[in-house]
Amino acid sequence: MKKTIFSVGLFLPFLGFAQTPKDTTVTILKEVVLTPNRWKQTANEVPQKVTAITSAAVALQNPQTAADLLAISGKVFMQKSQQGGGSPMIRGFATNRLLYAIDGVRMNTAIFRGGNIQNVISLDGFAIDRTEIVFGPGSLLYGSDAIGGVMSFQTLTPKFSLDDKALVSGSAVSRYSSANDEKTAHFDVNVGWGKWALVTSISSNDFGDLRMGSHGPDEYLRPFYVQRQNGVDVVVANEDPLVQKPTAYSQINVMQKVRFAPNENWDIQYGLHFSETSSYSRYDRHIRYDNAGLPRYGEFDYGPQKWVMNNLMLSNKKATALYDALEVRVAHQFFEESRISRNINKSKRQIRIEKVNAYSINADLTRKISQKNTVFYGIEYVLNDVNSEGINKNITTGVSEAGPARYPQASWQSVGVYMNNQFKLSEKAMFQAGLRYNHFILKADFDTSFYPFAFTEANINKGSLTGSAGIVYRPTDKWVISSNLGTAFRAPNVDDIGKIFDSEPGAVVVPNPELDAEYASNLDVNAARMFGKNLKVEVSGYYTLLQNAMVRRDFTLNGSSEIMYDGELSQVQAIQNAAKANVYGIQASIDVKLPSGFNFSNDLNFQKGEEELDNGEKSTSRHAAPFFGISRIGYGTADFDFQINVQFSDAVKFSELAEEERGKTEIYAKDKDGNPYSPSWYTLNFKTMYKLTGNFTITAGLENITDQRYRPYSSGIVSPGRNLILALRAKF
Repeated sequence: MKKTIFSVGLFLPFLGFAQTPKDTTVTILKEVVLTPNRWKQTANEVPQKVTAITSAAVALQNPQTAADLLAISGKVFMQKSQQGGGSPMIRGFATNRLLYAIDGVRMNTAIFRGGNIQNVISLDGFAIDRTEIVFGPGSLLYGSDAIGGVMSFQTLTPKFSLDDKALVSGSAVSRYSSANDEKTAHFDVNVGWGKWALVTSISSNDFGDLRMGSHGPDEYLRPFYVQRQNGVDVVVANEDPLVQKPTAYSQINVMQKVRFAPNENWDIQYGLHFSETSSYSRYDRHIRYDNAGLPRYGEFDYGPQKWVMNNLMLSNKKATALYDALEVRVAHQFFEESRISRNINKSKRQIRIEKVNAYSINADLTRKISQKNTVFYGIEYVLNDVNSEGINKNITTGVSEAGPARYPQASWQSVGVYMNNQFKLSEKAMFQAGLRYNHFILKADFDTSFYPFAFTEANINKGSLTGSAGIVYRPTDKWVISSNLGTAFRAPNVDDIGKIFDSEPGAVVVPNPELDAEYASNLDVNAARMFGKNLKVEVSGYYTLLQNAMVRRDFTLNGSSEIMYDGELSQVQAIQNAAKANVYGIQASIDVKLPSGFNFSNDLNFQKGEEELDNGEKSTSRHAAPFFGISRIGYGTADFDFQINVQFSDAVKFSELAEEERGKTEIYAKDKDGNPYSPSWYTLNFKTMYKLTGNFTITAGLENITDQRYRPYSSGIVSPGRNLILALRAKF
């Protein structure tokens, strides 16, 4: 019996996450289907580097959130400012220079910011059937934001019955983790008939305060925290400095899908996704101290993060003069997030609430012109309505009044048309090239009652042209070589032109309505080589140049370089098209099938980035992660699997820290000269899965076995210490 609890990525020429079962052979398959480009393609047609993570791989690793799910690939560096968070870094880019897609619908909104974001945790790992990470520009298909890569999540699809009886299947999972006293429960069920099918998924997570490891920098310890007692903020000694207070939060996810196929040509699917977290503390702000070494804030929380998506997809496979296959997606998403902050022993609580309604429709068509030539083309329209509200509440008197909103009231629209031509040059070579024209329109109305802006509105109405060209060449069955030259863009959004916030102590960012899009040009070269039947080596090299980059720089407001903000005289700054940046790097992996059912794999990621400073000097790019990777050794049979892996990251010296990171002394350790830096770290981890019966599987893991105290580069929260994970899964 062949075991299939591994990622398909092991066998693809440009995919590298895997666990090789006992009786399989490492090989390069030609007919594995990929979906990173909205349409389905086989592996030998994709010139970009892609990594796939299946639900079976996730079941063994047991990531707590969708952010942790991305990290198990070994190719995505994850930053966290709080436990309820996760901001991926891919090839030197992050946040609003990466794009999320759920069932083909873009998740990015007009308030995705340049600072770290945590929207990925709205996704439910249990409801994700497959994740594909596309490295490099993705603007051809997805438009704005897809500069460093695209993270495409495919959720569970309802399955039909193949006979006269109803198909009923599903699973239930219960999980516990010791480092944060996690209590998770999940249930999903699929009911299918001949033409109708539905799937329901429900997950509930409860996470306690997170415990860090015992061995590491003392700067990371949590010796005290703030409590409100009898109307006064009191600094309380922490009984256990390894416990990060406050970091606890909870979350619920619900997904309902309905599928109808009236005949062999039509497939109609509707999906409803709902996610809501509790309020949770932004931990990196809770460890920000004043000049006296005391906490600056009495409160700094994110309010409940809500996400709702309604997605209707229609697929038609009946050939016409215009297409051989057609997919249309109509979607509505609702996002709500808020920030709640109050300086220590002050009565004014600042509440900032943001709500976004995002509407989108896209049509993707495929037309085979000849045996060698296939054209993919499509059109997309996106509309974001942004509503932002500011409330100042006196917690002593209970009186609330209007306060300055974080954003202007605004709308952001995008219209894009694209075409991609795939041409089979020979039996060994495939070439594809495409263009996309995107037009974006932004309208914003500013409230000048709190800040004396010299403008009351902003209007942007501009277009961008991007494209890509790539080739896949297979000189033999054991060699695959590909290269892709692509461009991408990021249109200025509402967060770029209109936000008001304190970026760091003594600095405040103000609106700048005079922004233009930034553009990236990227070249990557990929090679995969089989040695015999059991060893595969692959290497990818890339270089990206970002021009007209939107960066935070000193600014003036009505001729003044400083203003009073939240009672503090602050340097005025704004997002400006004021820099160039470049990133280059190498990704490498090795996969080996060892004797007696054992396997070994290794993922390595090296990247370097630079960006221009205001004075013309160079600084390390903030989102260029240090050298990192994962080494794994595993064993698999039909009923039993285990894996031992080591995850590691190099240090970032003070001299290598990005200029804007050097002022965040609260999140870094101190070197021998007293300067902030990010130490190197590693964790030793063990995972195992055993099938008790045909229906019951138990999964166990021990993470960070040596109990290291480490904080990944740029993160605000310290990662878990030694962590025992136990999960029981029942299938029916």
